[in-house]
Amino acid sequence: MSPANPGGTGYRGAMPADLELVRRLAVEEHGLATIATTRSDGTVHASVVNAGVLDDPVTGRTSVGFVAVGGGRKLDLLRRNGHATIVFRRGWNWVSVQGAVRLVGPDDPDPAFPADGLRQLLRDVFIAATGTHDDWEEYDRVMAAERRVAVFIEATRITGNA
Repeated sequence: MSPANPGGTGYRGAMPADLELVRRLAVEEHGLATIATTRSDGTVHASVVNAGVLDDPVTGRTSVGFVAVGGGRKLDLLRRNGHATIVFRRGWNWVSVQGAVRLVGPDDPDPAFPADGLRQLLRDVFIAATGTHDDWEEYDRVMAAERRVAVFIEATRITGNA
């Protein structure tokens, strides 16, 4: 990983090389990653998402983002916890990003983000997660109908073995 992170053990403060590893593994695995957060009883809730590396639209810090379906259990848990871990892997190489989450969506407005920018933000997150679409108007319609939310995980702690 880096001199500040020998052997891939965790540390505070993301180094650019580590975020490049996250980006590389995300691209190599078509954006597939496992997102994990905790339930109120302390057990882990995990699911697979398409995610990618991009800047948080409010802080400008490089983060990991994905789009989640509105009204889902995952969003309820992220709202309650305010943090998550996401893991990317390709073969035996893996890297995880842990940090605080920011939600931006129709049910999660952020006063520092313009509401009229959500359509483009959802597209940007989808593209960062290696997504493509033949009909962006249809994509926008589905995102609005499903009350989709852009989720950003700040890269506070990065661990891995690559």
